[in-house]
Amino acid sequence: MGLMDYIKTQLLEIIQWEDDSRDTLSWRFPDQDKEIKNGAQLIVRESQVAQFVHLGQFVDTFGPGKHTLKTENIPVLSTLMGWKFGFESPFKCDVYYVNTRLFTGNKWGTSNPIMLRDPDFGIVRVRAFGTYDFKVADVKVFLKEVAGTDHHFRIDEFQDSMRSRFVSVFSDALASAKVPVLDVASRYSELGEALLPVLNPVLREKYGIELGSFIVENVSVPAEVETAIDKRSSMAAIGNLNDYVKLQLAESLGRGDAGGGGVAGLAAQFALGTQIARDLGNPSPALPPPLPGAALPAGSHGTATGLPELLGPGEVATVLGVSEADVLAALSDGSLKGKKIGSAWRVTRTALEEFLRH
Repeated sequence: MGLMDYIKTQLLEIIQWEDDSRDTLSWRFPDQDKEIKNGAQLIVRESQVAQFVHLGQFVDTFGPGKHTLKTENIPVLSTLMGWKFGFESPFKCDVYYVNTRLFTGNKWGTSNPIMLRDPDFGIVRVRAFGTYDFKVADVKVFLKEVAGTDHHFRIDEFQDSMRSRFVSVFSDALASAKVPVLDVASRYSELGEALLPVLNPVLREKYGIELGSFIVENVSVPAEVETAIDKRSSMAAIGNLNDYVKLQLAESLGRGDAGGGGVAGLAAQFALGTQIARDLGNPSPALPPPLPGAALPAGSHGTATGLPELLGPGEVATVLGVSEADVLAALSDGSLKGKKIGSAWRVTRTALEEFLRH
C-alpha cells in the first residue's frame, strides 16, 4: 500500500447511519480519530437529523438528504475555522445522528404521591400513571440536556432519566389546570388533551422534545380520601338528612324500641332527635306519641314546650305513631278535623287534641 492509499484510509469519505433498531434516540458516528475530507458525502435518511459538534460547540445541522461537505454547506463551521476561501485540508468534527420519528407507548408514573390543592378536599396526595408518545423537536437542546455525549442513547435510558422530570412537569400542569380530583376519573381523555398545550412548551424549551399524545390512565387518592368520597356518596343517596333522621325516629317509636323502651327510652330518643335537628338548623322534631291517659304538653304558641299550631299529615302521623295513610283516612272520613288547602291537608293543634280526647 502506497503512502497516498494509506492517507486515504485515514480520511472519512462517507458518513451515514444505517439504523436497524427501533429503540435508539441518538448515535454518534464512530470516526475512530479519522478526519473528514473535503467533499465527503454525508447521508441523512428520513426521520434522521445530523448535528455537527466542533470542540464542544454546536455547528451545522443537516436534515434528510445527501450532502457534499464543502465550504458553502457548512457555513457555521467554515466561519469558526476561518475558511474564507474554502477548505482543502481534512478536519476533525463529531457527528451526532438523532432519530426524529415518533416513539409511542412510553409509560410514565409517580413513584411517590404528589401534593395538589383541591377545591373539595384542600391539600391532597395523588398518584397517577399513563402513557405518552413523543419525538425530538429541537436536536441541539435534546443533545445538550438529555442525551449528552452518550455515543448510543436508547429509549430505556431516556425513560429512566425523564421519569422524574415528567412527573414534575405533570404536577405543575395539573395544578395549573385546576381540575378537581373528583372530576379527574371521568375526564381522563379530556385531561390528557388539555395538558398537551401546557406540557409541550415546557418540554420543548427544557428538553427539546414534543409530545404527540399524553394519556392519563389512572389517578388515585389515599385510602382515607376514598373513604370520604364513599361517605359523600352515601349522604347523596340518603338525601335530606333531617327527613332521614325523622323517618328513623318514627320507625323506632313505632317498634317501641326507643333507647331501651319505656318513658326514659322515649325521652332519650326524642332528645337525640331534637339535638340532631338543632345541629342541622331545622325545627325540633315532633313529640313522641303521648302515653295513654296523658294530655299533650301545652304551649301558647307551639314552641319547644308543645306542638306547633299547624301540622301536616306527616307530623300528625309521627305524633300518633301511625302511618301517614292512616292520618289521611281519618281526615277524609271527618273523624280528624282538618283543612285542605289545594292538595295539602293542615291540622290545628286544637283539632288534634280534640281527636285524642275522643
